[in-house]
Order: sequence, then structure tokens, then C-alpha cells
Amino acid sequence: MPVYKHLFFDLDHTLWDFDTNAKHALTDLFEEFELHQRVTPVFNDFYTKYLVHNEILWDRYQKGFISADELKWKRMWRTLLDFKIGDELLAKGLSARFLEILPTKKNVFPYTMEILGYLADKKYQLHLITNGFEKTQRSKIRNSGLDHFFTHVITSEASNSLKPKKEIFDYAMKKAGATLRESIMIGDNLDADIQGAINAGMDSIFVNHINASTHIKPTYTVTHLNELEQIF
Repeated sequence: MPVYKHLFFDLDHTLWDFDTNAKHALTDLFEEFELHQRVTPVFNDFYTKYLVHNEILWDRYQKGFISADELKWKRMWRTLLDFKIGDELLAKGLSARFLEILPTKKNVFPYTMEILGYLADKKYQLHLITNGFEKTQRSKIRNSGLDHFFTHVITSEASNSLKPKKEIFDYAMKKAGATLRESIMIGDNLDADIQGAINAGMDSIFVNHINASTHIKPTYTVTHLNELEQIF
């Protein structure tokens, strides 16, 4: 049985409830920019189309086909185009404001605070490896009260790499002063977190909040954060 010392968590969809927080942020954005008058009277129409484009462009970003800046504003641009609005200035304004509002939201998954406290009390070194943007991710963890749990926060921007590439994990090992043998990756994304850990030669825990089917084999699988107590 490996003796783990360094636990590397993913942030979005693992600890920080991205879907809930993003919907709340987009609701605020919809009202602030009066998009019910400029785009569509129905928020869910806007929200549904945004989700489609966000998923497509995040996938392209993670595969290195587009830049972070393109992802940020083009998801709004493509959403507006679905409503026959070709307003680049509006798209960039929506993008900038969304990235200001989003990290102020504080929803985390059930038992997040309890499990992090439990692990910290057991003297594990806790870190984050996230594909999110540096400023946004650090604001998220600060505003949601997670910052004091983590020794190091490794973002794709700071490391100049993205999960599942081995390089971001190499960067994280160096930053934390950790070895692969004493480290484990904990995340919800099979392709980024679990395959990334496999690429790096690290053990992994798949946090399967939604009971998704698995095509990649993690070291462990949990369906709720409280189940981590059975591993550590």
C-alpha cells in the first residue's frame, strides 16, 4: 500500500461546484447587460447555447488548438452568433465581466470543507492542479474559503502546460518538492485528471460525482468526497 504524503486536487467540478456557480454568474451577467432585451428574453435559451460552445471551445483549448484568450471571448461570441448578433465588442465585454463575477461565487460540493480539514489534520500536504486561469482560480479558492488548505496552486497558465500533459505534473512535483511515489491526483475528469496522472506515472482517484461510465482505470474511484476517508 503506497504511503501518500502529497494530495493533488483538481478544483472545478471536484471541489468547487463549477456548474452551479457558472449558472449564477451568467444569470447576473444576463441581467447586468440587459440581454433579455438585446439577445433573448429567455435566460435558459442563452444559457443552453453558451454551455454548448463553452464545452466545444474548452476541448479545443485543452488540445492546444486555440489560446486562452480565444476561449474566453469566443464562447460568448459564438453564443451571440446563434442569436444572429455579430457584436465582437459585446462578446469581449461579456467575457471580461463574466470572469470578474464567476470567482466571487462560493458554492462547493457537499463535504468539501470537512474532507479538506480531515486531510489537513492528518498532516497530508494538499495542493491543486487546475487547467483554469491563474487570476480566476486564485480568486475562486480565496472567495470560497479554500485557500488556507492548499500549500501550492498549480495552474495551466503558470506552468505553461495543461492536464493531461505530463509537463504540468512534472511542474507540480518540482513546485511541491514531491515524488510521484508519494503523490496522488484527485479529480473528476477522466481525460484530464486520471489520464493525466497515468501519463505522469502517478496514482489517481476518480471523483465520480455523476456516476459516469469509465473508460480509463483510476487507482481508486469514489462517488462522494466523504469516501476519501476510507482511502486516507
